[in-house]
Amino acid sequence: MKTFSRLWHGELALQNAFWNWAVLGGLMVNVVTSALFLLLIMADKPVLALLVGYGLSLPYNIIVAAGVWRSAEQFQGQRRRAELAKFTVVIWMILLSVT
Repeated sequence: MKTFSRLWHGELALQNAFWNWAVLGGLMVNVVTSALFLLLIMADKPVLALLVGYGLSLPYNIIVAAGVWRSAEQFQGQRRRAELAKFTVVIWMILLSVT
């Protein structure tokens, strides 16, 4: 939980926040919640499907996008890399959230 708090505050290295939390973590969270969503839809539980499908993945996506954004603001390397990370994480999280 402490690492998640550090992510939220932008205290993680940009490459860690981006690759581990946004790309890998985002993919895992969204694949799992999408699978659960589909299983609940097939079980004729649409309200629960929406709660699980979006109620779990959307907050994760928002927190991670904010964390990567904040880590990019702290990044000491090339500004171009930080700006690219910010742009990419927003697009990535939108794509994961709507699919």
